[in-house]
Amino acid sequence: EVQLVESGGGLVQPGGSLRLSCVASGFTFSLYAMAWVRQAPGKGPEWVSGINGNGRTTIYEDSVKGRFTISRDNAKNTLYLQMNSLKPEDTAVYYCAKSSVNRPSTILENYGSWGQGTQVTVSS
Repeated sequence: EVQLVESGGGLVQPGGSLRLSCVASGFTFSLYAMAWVRQAPGKGPEWVSGINGNGRTTIYEDSVKGRFTISRDNAKNTLYLQMNSLKPEDTAVYYCAKSSVNRPSTILENYGSWGQGTQVTVSS
């Protein structure tokens, strides 16, 4: 059974930083692309960033480019999202998601397994 457990969310002031983590189990982590997806209050889910199985290919949604960095440690079965220069519009529940293939994609339908999410709130 695929399990994805996120942590690291919290309340941060604008301009601050947070590092999200997602521990994966129930599948061979290194063989699958992973992604971070967020959902703000009253809005639909939004793809944020993706990474392939060996970590060498990463893609980002335009609004987070240069501020967020996705990475993974396959020895620890863990996915990360380093978020810097946070803005109030980054406020959302952040989910890690497992792709059905080893190719990062912006298409949410390609990600069949999601974690329970971690809340990120950016406010002064």
